[in-house]
Amino acid sequence: MSVFNDLKASLEEALAVEKGLKKAHRVTSYEVADVKAIRAQLNVSQVEFAAALGTSVDTIKSWEKRRRNPTGLAAKVLATIKDNPAVYLELANH
Repeated sequence: MSVFNDLKASLEEALAVEKGLKKAHRVTSYEVADVKAIRAQLNVSQVEFAAALGTSVDTIKSWEKRRRNPTGLAAKVLATIKDNPAVYLELANH
């Protein structure tokens, strides 16, 4: 099968799933971190939180207002901090 035919078949399958004619083989979902709640749980300012994560205060503000979502390593670090707040202290001390 050519790349074109593979892509066409994939798009046709996606349309069938969207229309409810076919069930998706795999569903991937991501939980978006509630950055404001995590920061409130830690009782730290946006400035302190940004410094510990090595990012800007503007990024923290964007995450908290949900204009942007943390991705990649930042998302994993936030999930880890949520589950184990002691990790934040480790990051803040480095």
